[in-house]
Amino acid sequence: MQKKDIFIGLLIGLLGAFLGTFIALQIFTKQGFIEGFKVMKSAGMIGKVITLGCVPNLLIFFLLLKKNKDIMARGVVLAMFLLVIITLIL
Repeated sequence: MQKKDIFIGLLIGLLGAFLGTFIALQIFTKQGFIEGFKVMKSAGMIGKVITLGCVPNLLIFFLLLKKNKDIMARGVVLAMFLLVIITLIL
């Protein structure tokens, strides 16, 4: 059960970051998601966009803690660590 909750938290964290990044790209670029991603990457700003996209994970994390889903909240933190590594690679 514990591994399942961590995995669910990981998926929720990655989904939250993806949606946040999608919204940030829609706000800051006139192109769509894929073209906006390419433009931001060529400008060297993709790390900043991904960081802005991770802000919803903060809300998700505290919401899970409030609902006593501590193990799922750990999964969200794990997703954040993975996103840091991905951001460093990009």
